[in-house]
Amino acid sequence: MQNLAFALVDSTFEPFRAGELVVKPATEHWEKQAYFALRRSVFSDEQQLLPQDKDSHDFQAIAIVALAGSCGMADQVVGAVRIYQREPGLWFGGRLCVAQAYRRHSMIGKALVNEAVSRAKDLGCEVFHATVQAPNEAYFHALQWQTLEHLELLGQPHCLMQADLARYPLMPRQVSLRALKVARHD
Repeated sequence: MQNLAFALVDSTFEPFRAGELVVKPATEHWEKQAYFALRRSVFSDEQQLLPQDKDSHDFQAIAIVALAGSCGMADQVVGAVRIYQREPGLWFGGRLCVAQAYRRHSMIGKALVNEAVSRAKDLGCEVFHATVQAPNEAYFHALQWQTLEHLELLGQPHCLMQADLARYPLMPRQVSLRALKVARHD
């Protein structure tokens, strides 16, 4: 009988990627810190598109995150997007990014876009725009977005795009048990 020996080296295994994902507004302090860290990692470090990722829109924006975890505990921000109202009824989404290790997980970007548009719609959005890097234009067309204009931002080609709001459901309302009891007695 021959003994076989196996050497385990770092390249033997793919990096661990959590199978459980939750997409929601960032509410915890660590989620907000990780949200900005991911944006900085993608837009400043990796793409070198923005020397400073934060801007004036961040003061009013709703940060939305994709959280990965295991055993029901979210412990890592793997995706991010922000939404903000530019004027009554007109909302913008931006800074959509997914952590490098999770980019092949095809549904994270779509889930972030769905959450962003649906949440804005729930908050009174009548028109939803995003300025998208030109290489991502086809991705948004697949999500039924329309290109309004091609433009150059930060020395890079971008597209001003608009979501088809009819394709995005309103966010489910949470109804408290007390509200249900009051409604039954009327």
